[in-house]
Amino acid sequence: MGHFGVIGLVLHPARDCGPAVRTIAAWAAARGVRVLGIAGEPDDVPGVEVCPQEQLAKQADLLVSLGGDGTMLRTLRLAVEHQIPVLGVNLGKLGFLAEIDVPDLESALGAIAAQQYEVEPRVAVEATVVGDGSRIAFNDVVLIRMPGQRQAAIGLHIDGQPFVRYVADAVVVSTPTGSTAYSFSAGGPIVSPRAQGLVVIPVAPHSAFNRALVLACSEPLALELLPSSGPLGLEVDGELARTVHPGERVELTTKVAAGSVVRLGSTTFYQRAQRKLKLSDPGELG
Repeated sequence: MGHFGVIGLVLHPARDCGPAVRTIAAWAAARGVRVLGIAGEPDDVPGVEVCPQEQLAKQADLLVSLGGDGTMLRTLRLAVEHQIPVLGVNLGKLGFLAEIDVPDLESALGAIAAQQYEVEPRVAVEATVVGDGSRIAFNDVVLIRMPGQRQAAIGLHIDGQPFVRYVADAVVVSTPTGSTAYSFSAGGPIVSPRAQGLVVIPVAPHSAFNRALVLACSEPLALELLPSSGPLGLEVDGELARTVHPGERVELTTKVAAGSVVRLGSTTFYQRAQRKLKLSDPGELG
């Protein structure tokens, strides 16, 4: 990343970000680094300039996410267009994406300024409802049954060819990042963030074919709502984007290095997964 002169902050809406924001502002002020926050978000901290959300990634050299995995996903989506690296700071609950805790913040900024860090590329998936624009997800895109409506009946088209049908409560299309989220809850595998590709998995499937699929990044995927399907919610990283109706198609393409997560080598993905999922230490087994 070289020299960075502007840090952009993205804050969790419900957690106390004040101590972390003040630490960053003080560190930056001592080094002539500007700190930007999204208008309406930061506490009134001296040294933090506010700007519109759409300007943050355009002006910043580094984005710092203060919160949990949800805040990290939001920050990664903000950073997509300008390819800005993202440092995740945990506030409260443990996550998979955030790299450091608040006490380590000052030393982490120093390491980044000294270029003692790595950038881990992250796969995203772009979902396009034909005729209605596109949306980016770093965790998953989900087609999910609406309350009181019929189940999801979805035809999968891979590389332009019909392959299989799922009848289920939902169909999850997950990136490697999202493999430890909804996909994992539905019985999917843990996928290394260094892997590239998508996992497609049905939730509570009713159809004869009930297995997950793993696709390469280069294979375009389309989900077609069959005539027997109910209307479905299209969720993008857990947020309801719109309702999709029988006859409509959701086209999915993979963006290989859409996001960049700053890693300082403090923990590995597997250590974070072991801690978050409460997996036994292999040394304790047997």
